[in-house]
Amino acid sequence: MKLLVSIHDVTPAHDECVRELWAICAERRIEPALLVVPNWHGQWPLGGSLSFLTWIRQRADAGAEVFLHGERHDEFECHRSVRDSLRAFGRTDAEGEFLALSCDESYERISRGAATLRACGLEPIGFVPPAWLGHRGLPAVVASAGLRFSEDESNVHLHERAMFIEAPVTRWSARTHLRAKASSMVAALRWYAERASPCVRVALHPQDLVSTDVRHSIEATLDRWLTAHYPWTYASL
Repeated sequence: MKLLVSIHDVTPAHDECVRELWAICAERRIEPALLVVPNWHGQWPLGGSLSFLTWIRQRADAGAEVFLHGERHDEFECHRSVRDSLRAFGRTDAEGEFLALSCDESYERISRGAATLRACGLEPIGFVPPAWLGHRGLPAVVASAGLRFSEDESNVHLHERAMFIEAPVTRWSARTHLRAKASSMVAALRWYAERASPCVRVALHPQDLVSTDVRHSIEATLDRWLTAHYPWTYASL
């Protein structure tokens, strides 16, 4: 059975925590995918931090898979409808960049973001929208942009094969003490509910590390899943 691990929000803004999450995975012989944001909140261009960019390149050269994870990640110049807000309720703190974008707007941002990563010496194999929020047609948009994989909250889409694989995802929220406690409890319960799933995902965020509870839960979750699932790559799907 397969275990896909990814580090989201890979940006110079979270340099130290991204490296710390990588080290947690490396201790367990897991090579996580890196979900890179080209210009976090319009203030942290990837090319503006040579040391961090060099670190990502070294990981990619050693085999780590790189995904585009939005262009800015935030919702700058994006206008939510009431329906959009209901869809995003409890899932993101105004970080759903692709939540309210049309197909054409999504294509433009994905194309620009992918071009920026390539200009930085990185070749993205797929795209994951921030908070997994986007319109129903987003996988087709990603495919038209020439990327091989995308994700939503429930599935991994394999565009070259025109199919998707069900893959439940465990993630955390450390925005408040209560959310940290609750998401850690949910992470433990997901093991019992989903351990028979042939493919599962664990999504790590740099912000998770602000909570000691969440950090301990991440380590326990990875150790638990590794007893039944083998670390896998997206390309191997």
